[in-house]
Amino acid sequence: MDDHLLGWLRTLDEDRLARVLANRPDAIAAPWPRRLNTLSQRLGNGFAVMEAMRSLPLPCLELAQACLVAGEHTRPARLAAFLGVPESELGPWLDRLYDHALAWPDDEGGIHLAEAVARWWAAPLGLGEPLTHYLNSWTVSNDALRTLARNLGLPPHGHKRRTIARVAEVLADGERLAALLRGAPGGTDRLLEEFAWDGPVRDVDGGRFVMLGTPEKWAADHGLLYRPSWHVAEMPREVALSLRGAAYHPPFTPEPPEVATLPIDPEEVDHLMTLAAPHVVERCAALLDNTAKTPLPLLKTGGVGVREVRRIARETGCDEDETRLLLEICAVARLLAWDEQAGGMVPTERFDRWRLDEGSARLRVLLSAWWRMERLSLRKVDGKYLTVLGDDQTGAALARVRRAVIAALSHLPSGTAFAGRGGLVRNVHWHAPLLDQSLLADSAAAVLEEARLLGLLANDSLTDLGRALAGLTGVAGDENDDMVPMVEHDPMLIEASTRALASVRRSALFGPDLTAVVTGPPSSELAALLDRVAERESRGAASVWRFTVESVRGALDEGYDADELLDELAQVGTIPQPLDYMVRDVARRHGEVTVTTVACIVQATDPALLAEIAGHRRLARLGLRLLAPTVLVSASPADRTLAALRENGYAPVPIADTGEIAIRRTRVEEPRNGKLILLPGGQVAELSELDPPPHAIAEPPPDPHEHARRLLGSGEADGEQNGRTWAIIGRMATRLPTAQQSLLGFVVDRGVRAGITLTDGITATISHGELRGGALDAWCEEAGDYLEFPLAEIVEVRGAY
Repeated sequence: MDDHLLGWLRTLDEDRLARVLANRPDAIAAPWPRRLNTLSQRLGNGFAVMEAMRSLPLPCLELAQACLVAGEHTRPARLAAFLGVPESELGPWLDRLYDHALAWPDDEGGIHLAEAVARWWAAPLGLGEPLTHYLNSWTVSNDALRTLARNLGLPPHGHKRRTIARVAEVLADGERLAALLRGAPGGTDRLLEEFAWDGPVRDVDGGRFVMLGTPEKWAADHGLLYRPSWHVAEMPREVALSLRGAAYHPPFTPEPPEVATLPIDPEEVDHLMTLAAPHVVERCAALLDNTAKTPLPLLKTGGVGVREVRRIARETGCDEDETRLLLEICAVARLLAWDEQAGGMVPTERFDRWRLDEGSARLRVLLSAWWRMERLSLRKVDGKYLTVLGDDQTGAALARVRRAVIAALSHLPSGTAFAGRGGLVRNVHWHAPLLDQSLLADSAAAVLEEARLLGLLANDSLTDLGRALAGLTGVAGDENDDMVPMVEHDPMLIEASTRALASVRRSALFGPDLTAVVTGPPSSELAALLDRVAERESRGAASVWRFTVESVRGALDEGYDADELLDELAQVGTIPQPLDYMVRDVARRHGEVTVTTVACIVQATDPALLAEIAGHRRLARLGLRLLAPTVLVSASPADRTLAALRENGYAPVPIADTGEIAIRRTRVEEPRNGKLILLPGGQVAELSELDPPPHAIAEPPPDPHEHARRLLGSGEADGEQNGRTWAIIGRMATRLPTAQQSLLGFVVDRGVRAGITLTDGITATISHGELRGGALDAWCEEAGDYLEFPLAEIVEVRGAY
């Protein structure tokens, strides 16, 4: 825990502390901290600091690097002079660092950086470690230090600390260093310039550092370069700054790069959104219906092969890129999963609930899955798409790229579109500087294309759906989450998705030429009906289907009859007479040839025996029928037929396809595994039998002001429990054996999770406990709050992992 941070937190008022908590919601996540010292530990956690820094724009990180170089407790005025800007320009960005608890002012007005921030950069501003880091190293002996002092024209006597200070003073002085370099061998200036601007660590020829008269040996003898290994050299920070000169100022860009824009028609953007959004929902339903009929096999190396992707695209009428994207979205949304028995990817039970929901809710499920998906389906590597649902090492970085690009687009004024992708990428880098720049440049085109397919982007401008989603970056969730209610039930996204699907058509115009025309985006139900009984010829602003003998026969083959088809079609439009005649004519000829499924065959050489079996009352459930005097067919599988015959006194034997008797020892069947979710990127998760409720609502986010008020009003932890925890528990928790008392002590001293049972049979999962008299005040996961549990009533404690 950083004592400086804790001291600063104690000086804050409620509004300022609430601002910190609002920017760092991770610090007040359940179980929320009860005191400022616990809050300080959370705010200073290295992983939490890393995530907070990802949300900061470039000027904040430039200030942090400048603070690291300028030294601890640097005042804003000195920092502004170092950056070469007025002090007033630093104020907003310093406040932003303060509001994220990544830096804070000390008692004397200096800037103190969090320890985790200082560890982020190994070479801030491209500068190495301070000179003292090298001179205090065990590799530099006192004799070597005195030799260095003599080489710099300094008195070699005195204790080590004073000698180091003198050496640092000379090398940090630009004029004295310049005078020193006048006596250097040729080539020294160029060597040092390379380290000063393109260092601080560079590969070198180690042999030249021991060869007399070389620039490398002269620089090492005068303390300008240090070698941690034979072929690697480093330049100290003070030396590099002196070589860069007094006119050097670190980069500071308080204004984002301008994105060139073009005016566009907002009504056209809305219109394109209302075309794309229903299409996404409709195509997802068609794709999942296709996998229900034909399970989607996987490659031995993982993922879905190109041939299968093209087959689904052809059979569902989707574009190949669209198919790739929707397959991976459906997997993340848990609508598509691997089933061992089916031998492929099939729809899950969640899909059955999804398709019964209203269209806007279905769209939000898909958008939420895309928002947290750790993969870009349309990203190319070496000119080729990656395998659908295959492995991708970039993982979560791609999700951050996606959110950063959409967030940058949301900053553009309404009614404008970006004119060039290069300017947009530079703007995204300003807002999210910790993203890998090469990955961002390579992935931006894929993000934009996927957003266009999903109705989030139209004419290079964000739609209302895209703007609503851009505001949900902080609650995007993780790819391993089954669902993210904070996204799916966001009010702005609900409004935008409802408006996006408001123009869907639920009726069609049937023509005498056996066509059906839908003037606008069809609803998924209407599209499914027409796809079932007709062939789609075109899509777009208007979609056209054509009824053919083959398409109608296909619907009849799926179990529909003529009256049922005509009734469903009549509900969405007026049926012309030619269509009615064609449907009834196809139905009249449907079934002229019949095919019967036979589960197994029963044969015997005695016709009387087969006649007896066929007439046996107890065997009627097998559905036996006599085809020939010596051949019976059964409607039940062979194993059930064998068992029934044996139960009634007959002695049948199974026959293999080769005609040989096939009697095998029975093997105990292993329990069937649950369905596996294949996530993009090669990850696998098991679909829980107990799915979350379809309309689960997430807990509301913590109120920063409420927590700030509570934290400022709380005192310090009771000091008596430290060191006395075991004594109090041993005296009060008399129903517990010694081992369980010890586990309960860890709940208090270390905040570990444990399950407890009380005398009345109530169970709870607790953590982060404190002792209050004879009770344990601990976080209860079931209640979502801190509760008190009498120690005397706890009868069992068990580990919870």
